[in-house]
Amino acid sequence: MGGGGGPTARRGAPVRGGGGAARPASLVLALVVLLQACGGAAPDGGQAAAGSPGAGERGELLVSAAASLTDVMAELEERFEAANPQVDVVLNLGGSSALRDQVLAGAPVDVLATANPATMDEVVAAGLVDGEPTVFATNRLAIAVPSGNPAGVEGLASLADPSLLVGLCAVGVPCGDLAREALDAAGVTAAVDTEEPDVRALLTKVAAGELDAGVVYATDVAAVAGAVGALPVPGSPVTAYPVAVVVDAPNRVAARSWVAFLTGDEAVAVLVDAGFGRP
Repeated sequence: MGGGGGPTARRGAPVRGGGGAARPASLVLALVVLLQACGGAAPDGGQAAAGSPGAGERGELLVSAAASLTDVMAELEERFEAANPQVDVVLNLGGSSALRDQVLAGAPVDVLATANPATMDEVVAAGLVDGEPTVFATNRLAIAVPSGNPAGVEGLASLADPSLLVGLCAVGVPCGDLAREALDAAGVTAAVDTEEPDVRALLTKVAAGELDAGVVYATDVAAVAGAVGALPVPGSPVTAYPVAVVVDAPNRVAARSWVAFLTGDEAVAVLVDAGFGRP
């Protein structure tokens, strides 16, 4: 999981910190330049000469996925590669808004999976998605607290207490927007001390005891069971996860196979086991 800087200040202006898991676009670009130099990507999006990397379901597949998918994506990667041994899946994990910006900036991504439709819609509107995005999972919110809940957080209302250290994901990040929606619905104005670039950076600070509470996804809490405690968010809004092939995907053939796999029965079963809802 990505970490987030040093200890959080108890009060003052919101801190935007936390190291996300996303690889910078420059690194992704460098990887693909190397592949092209070695013949691993073809100009026509994966239709290289027979026998070369990138011909059919071969070569490197760059998958940018929301940070809340970190743990389950590792298992899905393993299963896909077992069925497609000529494909090397490279996961680029981070906040959905950061991943969107990488694609909009021209990073050579094959597949994009975001934690809400609104972020994906911006990529669609820019004409950078091949076909229609498909929803493959859903998620709900939970309040993460350090193990044992030492601050005695009781629910959303507790997040208005200025004596507590409270974290949310940043505005524009799906978990942050969803948390603010839930807070508004509950009539709570949270005393926010830090805004993190993705949900895993926020969860890391809670687990380390740097925060008394943070609003994350229920699946993130389940993924680190024992490291943090969780409180439910009654009436939590639900977010949907869409996936799509990027229009200029360097490995379009494998990208389409990945999307078909991710929306198929095997992958959905893995996602449900990890706590995600069915699409």
